[in-house]
Amino acid sequence: MTEQYVRDLQEIDGTRIAAVGGKAAHLGELSRIEDIRVPGGFCVTTDAFRRIMAQAPSIDGQLDRLSRLDPDDREAVRTLSARIRRTVEEIAVPDDLAAAITRALGGLGDGAACAVRSSATAEDLPTASFAGQQDTYLNVVGPAAVLRHISRCWASLFTERAVVYRRRNGIDHRTVHMAVVVQQMVLPHAAGILFTADPVTGNRKVATVDAGFGLGEAMVSGLVNPDVFKVRHGEVVAKVIAAKRRALHALPGGGTREVAVDPRRQEQPALTDAQAVRLVELGRRIEAHFGSPQDIEWCLDDDGFQIVQSRPITTLFPVPETETAPGSASGTGGQENHVYVSVGHQQMMTDPMRPLGLSMWQLTAMVPMHEAGGRLFVDVTGRLASPAGRAALLDVMGRGDPLVRDALETVLDRDDFVPSLPDAPPGGRPAAGASAPAEPDPAIVTELIERSRASVAALERDIRTKTGPALFDFLREAFAEHKRVLGDPLNLQAIMAGMEATWWLNDRLLEWLGEKNAADTLTLSAPGNITSEMGLALLDVADAVRPHPEVVAFLQGVERAGDDGFLDELAKLAGGAGARDAIESYLDRYGMRCVGEIDITRPRWRERPSTLVPVILDNVRIFGPGAAERRFEQGRQKAREKEQDVLSRLRALPDGDRKADGTERMIARVRTFIGYREYPKYGIVSRSFVYKRALLAEAGRLVRAGVLPEREDVFYLTFQEFHDAVRANRVDARLVQRRKDAFRSYHALTPPRVLTSDGEALNGSYRRDDVPAGALAGLPVSAGTVEGRARVVLDMAEADLEAGDILVTTFTDPSWSPLFVGIAGLVTEVGGLMTHGAVIAREYGLPAVVGVERATRLIRDGQRIRVHGTDGYIEILP
Repeated sequence: MTEQYVRDLQEIDGTRIAAVGGKAAHLGELSRIEDIRVPGGFCVTTDAFRRIMAQAPSIDGQLDRLSRLDPDDREAVRTLSARIRRTVEEIAVPDDLAAAITRALGGLGDGAACAVRSSATAEDLPTASFAGQQDTYLNVVGPAAVLRHISRCWASLFTERAVVYRRRNGIDHRTVHMAVVVQQMVLPHAAGILFTADPVTGNRKVATVDAGFGLGEAMVSGLVNPDVFKVRHGEVVAKVIAAKRRALHALPGGGTREVAVDPRRQEQPALTDAQAVRLVELGRRIEAHFGSPQDIEWCLDDDGFQIVQSRPITTLFPVPETETAPGSASGTGGQENHVYVSVGHQQMMTDPMRPLGLSMWQLTAMVPMHEAGGRLFVDVTGRLASPAGRAALLDVMGRGDPLVRDALETVLDRDDFVPSLPDAPPGGRPAAGASAPAEPDPAIVTELIERSRASVAALERDIRTKTGPALFDFLREAFAEHKRVLGDPLNLQAIMAGMEATWWLNDRLLEWLGEKNAADTLTLSAPGNITSEMGLALLDVADAVRPHPEVVAFLQGVERAGDDGFLDELAKLAGGAGARDAIESYLDRYGMRCVGEIDITRPRWRERPSTLVPVILDNVRIFGPGAAERRFEQGRQKAREKEQDVLSRLRALPDGDRKADGTERMIARVRTFIGYREYPKYGIVSRSFVYKRALLAEAGRLVRAGVLPEREDVFYLTFQEFHDAVRANRVDARLVQRRKDAFRSYHALTPPRVLTSDGEALNGSYRRDDVPAGALAGLPVSAGTVEGRARVVLDMAEADLEAGDILVTTFTDPSWSPLFVGIAGLVTEVGGLMTHGAVIAREYGLPAVVGVERATRLIRDGQRIRVHGTDGYIEILP
């Protein structure tokens, strides 16, 4: 039946993507919205495409080869995709299909000029727009030309850019099919693009209209600069009128031509302000229908605006869904405003998390957290609203990450966004942990560590007998204990004692001695830092491996193969038993750690021990025996010498004895408490691994019962959904697949440091005038200057470092610490003064600068750079 091959746009809605593709489905939906005009037309369905493809059996083999190509091998992709396109274009359109298309063309009017447009099934989707990946042809006249251009649209599914885009978004070539939209051509006075949210800032309240004369394709192709109108709350708030020297027009016999614009019109606006406002009103109606910000192509003719395409804007960072609390801040228009701070930037893990990881973190966090784009955010609106709360928050954020403070101040500069509320009346109950700083008694740290160990041991003991729904009930109680341990006033007191002593030393010694970041040296080899000990302990593992060539060779094979079951085989080699025992001992103490460890779904070192093998082998190659003890002692000695130097210089100053005595007390305090700063995170991760093993055992029961195909599918359920699945013995497979698709799409999003409820993404600026021209500004977190080869590493498992290299990466968390023992300096895009990478860099005496925007893109792997860890900038050397 030829009816299945051609469908009028009026017959199509958003449920028909499999048959008509994303573009046609959106056009069908658009035609149903009141007051939205869409040019008439029809769709040649994916059934027609499948029929065409079936006529060329050779394409199957070509698609197999295409799926195996590396998307970065552009030459191979270009050659094979061109071959597939030629094959598709050479297939003759069957007579009955050609007749059906010709009849549909007749319905548009004799000799009607048409736009022939690709509409793929993986196109204009919420998670991948595929904008510009397939082809569109304008002003096509006559049945023969339309049929020829439909074939070209089918073939455009295999353009080089579309093939690479699909591979990078994890989409199988065979699962995508091509429909083709044929519409009556609009011959507009003006055309362009409407974004119902600002595509640069993400602000959902500001719409952006790009407009030019003639056909909109001139702007899409970059032929002309458009006029730009910014519209907010029904008025144009900003506009830039471009000199529009060229325009694209349709030719009477078909095709288009670039023409010069009359000089008298070049600087006239393509739209009036009133027209821009009216267009945005239509855009808001379309946005409301589809439920998300839209990228809309429009035309203006004698009868008004026509909409020729609408698709989701997939590059915007999502806005957290928040239930408005009574008394929350309200800005203009009566809308409740919210300001969110990124949790990932504080925790040094800005990658997206799976739903189970998100919900587990939310259930165990000390403050409410909101999810957006696979990341977590804290709503700080209430604290910003009162003068005292605002000052305290900005001070804490500024000490940790000046970029967050600057972003928050940018929001506060807009007087109407966060209204100012009075401070709470005096005499209120003091916050937990707000008592006087703890004195430097090592017994406090010892007691806290014992409490944490006892709590984890009790959890491991009590969880063993829990299965089914009872496990989830038990875990909710365990989460309460988790929060009690973290919220212990003594725990908070000990953390703050070390941090405040660091700040005191840096501030006072800068004032008294003119010395920047003096605490960096004074904290070298501070005792009790579980994270720095973890890096040094892997040097001891290397000592157990180094004397045995057969073991080294075996581990080199493990490194190449990534075999996680290597430990039993290792014990069979000469010297292998001792090496295995050393690795097992290390895993017993640190095996719960991994990259991105705040996400419970990430594989731990205990689950994938081969992750550690490259670092062990680097340690074998770079260091000699006993390196761990030597490095720790060298750091301790430098700190001691620095203390004596500082105290001696202070005593020579006016009122020097008082200054020296106060400094000596603070040095004792910081060395007692700064190492403990890392332990609470270790306790959290230790508990989380216990939770994970119990939950995976439960997932295994669901797999054995045939409820799930794979254990890891539960990672795409929230904790409550997992609980419900265990009770009902049922999982919604479609939900799991949707979550997998969404998670994959979140990797393309860059989370901002600060996000507003309007959708505005802010990352802050340093606003410094002390950085040399051409240098990259950042936050100085570990003093010293070092020059060396930059190694840009995005995955710890792929690090290939030599002694003296400078590690450049997006972020580091405690799991990266073993790499720190072999490098000379550190540069990260994310981080603050007290985040883990900064703390460990100071512990090891590595000059470090963090918070360097786009460092991994601006610094090339292998370049020589100079890291100014005291002043906070990076020089790229010739």
